Amino acid sequence: MYTQGQAACNRSFFPCQDTPAVKAPYTANVKVPSGFTPVMSASESSNGQIANLSGDKDTYYFSLKQPVQVYLVALAVGDLKSADIGPRSKVWAEPSVLESAKNEFNGVVEEFITTGERLFGPYVWDKYDILIMPPSFPFGGMENPCLTFVTPCLLVGDKSLTDVVIHEISHSWFGNLVTNANWSEFWLNEGFTMFAQRRIMEEIFGKAYTSLETQCGLALLRQHMDDTGEDHPLNRLCVVIEAGVDPDDTYNETPYEKGFSFVCYLQHLVGDVQKFDDFLKNYVNKFKFKSVVAEDMLEYFHEYFPHLKEQDVANKPGFEFDQWLHKSGWPPYVPDLSPGKQLTDPAEQLAAAIAGETNAEVDRKIENWKTYQIFHFLDKLLERDSLSQSVLKNLVDTYPTIPQSHNAEILLRWSQIVIKNDFQEQFSTVKKFLKSQGKQKYTLPIYKALVKGSEAAHQLAKSVFEETKETLHINVRNYVTKILVSIK
Repeated sequence: MYTQGQAACNRSFFPCQDTPAVKAPYTANVKVPSGFTPVMSASESSNGQIANLSGDKDTYYFSLKQPVQVYLVALAVGDLKSADIGPRSKVWAEPSVLESAKNEFNGVVEEFITTGERLFGPYVWDKYDILIMPPSFPFGGMENPCLTFVTPCLLVGDKSLTDVVIHEISHSWFGNLVTNANWSEFWLNEGFTMFAQRRIMEEIFGKAYTSLETQCGLALLRQHMDDTGEDHPLNRLCVVIEAGVDPDDTYNETPYEKGFSFVCYLQHLVGDVQKFDDFLKNYVNKFKFKSVVAEDMLEYFHEYFPHLKEQDVANKPGFEFDQWLHKSGWPPYVPDLSPGKQLTDPAEQLAAAIAGETNAEVDRKIENWKTYQIFHFLDKLLERDSLSQSVLKNLVDTYPTIPQSHNAEILLRWSQIVIKNDFQEQFSTVKKFLKSQGKQKYTLPIYKALVKGSEAAHQLAKSVFEETKETLHINVRNYVTKILVSIK
């Protein structure tokens, strides 16, 4: 059993003012059946003695002394065990996956936290634990303080998706400590967190690798905007959420990647990476434990850099802050990703060669590629209007590790390529992937692709959904139901 508070669901968990504008510390007593263990987004917990004067050993006490917004109060109960993965971190999981979870995260989490502290200030949440969720968990991660919930899709075996945890750790400063005051300003949480994630990655993995990862993120934004149309009202940073609309229904790539691009633009205006790092550290310190809107952040930006205010950078033609916030469309500025060319060029050259667009000799070996190079390679293949059946068969024969991968990001892209090109001999791979997980980021794009595909794709969509709908999170189930309406 688990809760998911963000965006506005904890009102069904306990009586509360379910808005990110309100923050408070909390305590809880949780009684569970014998043999089960509860965990919460709290820094302190105890079994029995403090929780219940009757000495009931199945009642647990939890406390979080730092004030948090309501959506960050989280509870999970199950047959849960823990293992240490760092000096202030444990991983919690069901016994069957505990060892693989420990191996995936052991030794890396503390480096992520300490790098974040160096860049953005003290980590104030006392501990950082990770809970491995059931496959039905609809998100990559949920940044509940002291206890991040993560999808089991991260357990690849090679630490290649641990950057998701860097993202959730970055929320410790942007989102959990300084928070969007309402869900129209969700980009303040996610845009700054994407920027913080990539700054941490740059410090640890270097600029080339981070540029490659950023390229993959912007490719997802490009796919989203192509799918919805750039002028869609949800493709602006400050969205208008009408009364009665579930904020979850406005969720997409825009607050993440367009928000990231706007923060990069602010850094570009400053011109000095260290000075901008110092600004972010001071921004966090000024607004810690508070909820803000864009105007608060930009007012402080001008206050911190008065020379930029004098230059009226907020009204620079084509890059006006007001246009950034309130106009739909592709970001008017994206960061320079040329440092990643040493990694992106081989992937792009191989994609062009496989698609038959060049006769130039290219290195076709990918065994030593970084994982994000494979993502980029598949993104480039997906961009092609069409690929022949023979090209795809040759791809499977030459690179069998792609359809056989345990990496969900690879399988997402491969599934989209298979569906787009009606490569039916690989439909079984798509089916297996859909049945293995219920993450919204993977499930919805695949169903959208199936709906646009052939009659065989339509049949696959209907049959898999019928088999899996009871295992999906209710929100994901409802979204897929809406997607499938267009199939006759």
